[in-house]
Amino acid sequence: MSSKPESLAAAFIRHLTHERRLSPLTAKSYSRDIRMLLQLVRKDDLQQIQPLHIRQVMAQLHGKGLLGRSIARMLSAWRSFYRYLIRSHGYRHNPCNGLRVPKSPQKLPNALSPDATVQLLTFPADHVLTVRDSAMFELFYSSGLRLAELAQLNPGAIDFAEGTVKVRGKGGKERIVPVGDFALQALNAWLTRRAQIVKPGVTALFLSQHGDAISVRTIAHRLKGRARQQGIHQNVHPHILRHSFASHLLQSSGDLRAVQEMLGHAHITSTQVYTHLDFQHLTKIYDTTHPRAKKRD
Repeated sequence: MSSKPESLAAAFIRHLTHERRLSPLTAKSYSRDIRMLLQLVRKDDLQQIQPLHIRQVMAQLHGKGLLGRSIARMLSAWRSFYRYLIRSHGYRHNPCNGLRVPKSPQKLPNALSPDATVQLLTFPADHVLTVRDSAMFELFYSSGLRLAELAQLNPGAIDFAEGTVKVRGKGGKERIVPVGDFALQALNAWLTRRAQIVKPGVTALFLSQHGDAISVRTIAHRLKGRARQQGIHQNVHPHILRHSFASHLLQSSGDLRAVQEMLGHAHITSTQVYTHLDFQHLTKIYDTTHPRAKKRD
């Protein structure tokens, strides 16, 4: 077999497709990333490529505005390519090992304003599905749940006397989170309707119109549709209610540790992103109200 880089790259893609059984779309992505490497390094012998060359390529891509996660994906493809060359073509080193990807600017979570949240959640609950949706969305926002956590709840997870919900989060870890009065009222109304449609043996709290456990896809679809009906023009997806819960709570309390516990974050760094939202909120208020904040015409 020719040792030309293009031939080796083609052999690698065939290996991915026929032996590892990767999808055509994934193989196409690998092929694109390998072509990028060959184009930027421009060496006839892939064995000559050193970690310095890979670092230069990553710096070049980063300088062009490519985000860290995209560069990380490319680096992973290149590393896999070299693992293949070592295993199947006698190569002795992998120049991609041990390299770190440049960090991207942290993207802040989107959140609804408190007014937009009220607008989203205020709609007539006059049908079994709208009663269910009201309970779902109120609990979502009230307790900052993840989408999967919401879908997996059973009725026994709600403690009406204590005003709490028991949630099984990532890694099977349980936590208990407060539930607000609006959510408790909506849940009470839903449980009455739920009893009328639930199929035997179904234990999920939230159901489809046929009495089965509701899917995460249906929850997302209903939320997006409700946002349109309520005249909200933001991209409203399930996670935005969790983000809104966290940012609104932090703006009101400033208690980062409490928000961490309620969100079920294992590390405080996962929650600290909301301090950026909080700071933006404070600086906006400061800039618009403080007489010494900035020069005025």
